[in-house]
This record gives sequence, structure tokens and C-alpha cells, in this order.
Amino acid sequence: MKFCKHFVSATALLTSFLVCSLSHAQSTKLASNATKNTTQMEVASLLLEDDDMMPNIDSSVAHQYRCELNDSLTLYTNSDDDTHAALSWKNKLYRLTRIETTTGANRFENKKAGLVWIGIPTKSMLLDSKRGEQLTNECKTAQQ
Repeated sequence: MKFCKHFVSATALLTSFLVCSLSHAQSTKLASNATKNTTQMEVASLLLEDDDMMPNIDSSVAHQYRCELNDSLTLYTNSDDDTHAALSWKNKLYRLTRIETTTGANRFENKKAGLVWIGIPTKSMLLDSKRGEQLTNECKTAQQ
């Protein structure tokens, strides 16, 4: 009988320990997720504010692109700021922010407008992320 009492006590202790451990792990995970969500929200907020800024193209280099279907656009870059570019498309000027890629492609976005510019060595394209469609493709400079 004494053995059963100790076994029950040990089992209760082990169960209690496991419940506490799981509870701690879950609360740690929840706290970690809350921190990630806050950080993501802060970054999203900064990006939206950044997207609202009017780009200064005074000291930028203009890259003229001719695209399929007789579309054209201008991408403005500045050697002092490789994290931003400006895009002139359909008579509007947009500030774009560089998004790191694993492929090495140049990717710039303006989340508020839904514009995504992707440039690879052979061509570039402009996408509308809000509608999930291409705005123009096969964009090339005279050098390309």
C-alpha cells in the first residue's frame, strides 16, 4: 500500500510538473508571438509612413525602361541610398523600399500603392500586389 501511495504521489508530481512545463512553454511562445506581431506591426507602420513620403529625385539617376505593350516607366536610383528608389508610372511618382530577396533580384515595394518592382539582369516587371496581377513586363533599358 505504501508503494501505491508513493507511486500516486510521484505520478501526481510528474503530471503537475508536465502541466506547469507545458503551461510555461505555451506562455513563452505566446509572449514571443506577441513580440513578433508587435515588431511586424511596427515595421508595417514604418513602411506605410515611408510609402507616403514624396521621393526626392533631384540627385538621382534616371533609368528609362521600355516595356511590352508600349508601356514605359522611369526608375530613379541614388547611390547614397540603396534602400529606396522612386518609380514614375502612369504620371505618378512613387517611393519604393528595397525588400531583401534570397535570389539576388532587385525587389522594391510600395505597400500602400500595392506596387512591386522586380528587376533581374535580363528584364524587369511591375506588379500590383493588391490585385495580384502584372501591370507591365519585359521592361528593359537601352543598355539591356
